[in-house]
Amino acid sequence: MIYLDSAATTLQKPPSVARSMAWAVGRLASPGRGGHLPAQRAAKVAFACRQAAAELFGVDNPERVIFTSSATHGLNIAIRSLVSPGARVLISGWEHNAVTRPLHRLGAEVAVAQAPLFDGQAQLEAFARGLEQRPAAVICTHVSNVFGAILPVGDLAELCRDRGVPLIVDASQSAGCLPVEQDKWGAAFVAMPGHKGLYGPQGIGLLLCGGEKWVPLLEGGTGSSSALQTMPDFLPDGLEAGTHNMPGIAGLLAGLRYVAGRGTGAILRKERELLARAVRGLETLPNLTLFAAPAGERQGGVLSFQVKGMDCEEVGERLSRRGIALRAGLHCAPLAHSSAGTLAEGTVRASLSDFNTPAEVDRFVWEVGRLAGRQP
Repeated sequence: MIYLDSAATTLQKPPSVARSMAWAVGRLASPGRGGHLPAQRAAKVAFACRQAAAELFGVDNPERVIFTSSATHGLNIAIRSLVSPGARVLISGWEHNAVTRPLHRLGAEVAVAQAPLFDGQAQLEAFARGLEQRPAAVICTHVSNVFGAILPVGDLAELCRDRGVPLIVDASQSAGCLPVEQDKWGAAFVAMPGHKGLYGPQGIGLLLCGGEKWVPLLEGGTGSSSALQTMPDFLPDGLEAGTHNMPGIAGLLAGLRYVAGRGTGAILRKERELLARAVRGLETLPNLTLFAAPAGERQGGVLSFQVKGMDCEEVGERLSRRGIALRAGLHCAPLAHSSAGTLAEGTVRASLSDFNTPAEVDRFVWEVGRLAGRQP
């Protein structure tokens, strides 16, 4: 099988991730829940993971690195912390349901900074116009999970700082391959999963906290301040109620160390080389609509396409039968499809990782060519 669905989950991981998780299962208890050796080991691994994340993502204090179950969990914390019911919020046109559904539940007044796909300058100008309305918060994905478009988060962060508006960044598709610089951005929150570009397991994520304002999403035991009936007023405890996923944290630590050792720049270069190879092959095919940035300038390792005259789900199913694993449909991001004009049809999405090869990309292009009518 050729796996091209890393925007959902990186199935191929460094061997150290599985080894670390297996080691944790029999050796780590829960941090803060005892003075015995298994609890102490757990506390040491948890802190090492926070520290590795803080170093990779430009956070000056590891205690501001919060463990979550997913990026969705982290985004819900961030949104609840900053957005009151009915408040005005400014978002990009490329947001995932992990952003839009919590806002809908709050009854927020959502303004969308609309801009053409892959046009970073137009996107920034749209945010600048939206900021004139003084929203309670700005929420922006760093990279579109549908089209791989890279949004100008660094410049947007500067606009938000100048206007005193808190920024929430969804780094689900950028963490591990693009610079994520929480303190430099001055973002209130940056959320990310462990199971995508960080090569960790499912069920673990990170929330980087920048500001003083945060509100727990869950309440319960923390192993600290146990006499109080309110959550602790300090991080990370105030946002980490319940038992930690120590096998997940150990696996994430291994993934973070892999990314740090390999280098996000090297990972991005490889993904872009593979992306360019795929684009060169696909753009020669008939009956194909390809969503690619010019020369890959503002695109990560995610590529969407449509085969004319074929339902996207059918394309995905037929490619799966031929050994190509990718995703078809709306990708949990109907707003992004609405912005691109693909809501009615959806797209087929191929997404790359550091473990894909040129030969796999060539086979993928050949199989799409068979469906599009170029190959026998």
